[in-house]
Amino acid sequence: VQLQASGGGLVQAGGSLRLSCAASVRTFNNYVMAWFRQAPGKEREFVSSINWNYNTESANSVKGRLTISRDNTKNTVHLQMNSLKPEDTAVYYCAARYGTIAAGGSYNYWGQGTQVTVSS
Repeated sequence: VQLQASGGGLVQAGGSLRLSCAASVRTFNNYVMAWFRQAPGKEREFVSSINWNYNTESANSVKGRLTISRDNTKNTVHLQMNSLKPEDTAVYYCAARYGTIAAGGSYNYWGQGTQVTVSS
């Protein structure tokens, strides 16, 4: 599985960005897709995940602002980021794992990361 993330950039607080991740995999529906992020000096943290049936899990800190979605016909997953805050500044990683349950699990496929910077 190869993952290619894109869409990061610099945005002012309150603004929006949309991240995308293209997956090179034969059976995309067999994989739970997720976004993680890592801020400077901090550990990588879970953001959101989504399974083949569009069931999602999200960290409390992003609920209502960051929304994960997927297009099973195009092997892509997105992260719509609204009402961005400076504390959302991080490198965002797309990840995948084989399975059908959106919650939990250990991810073994990772994209290269895309930088999101939110200025105050």
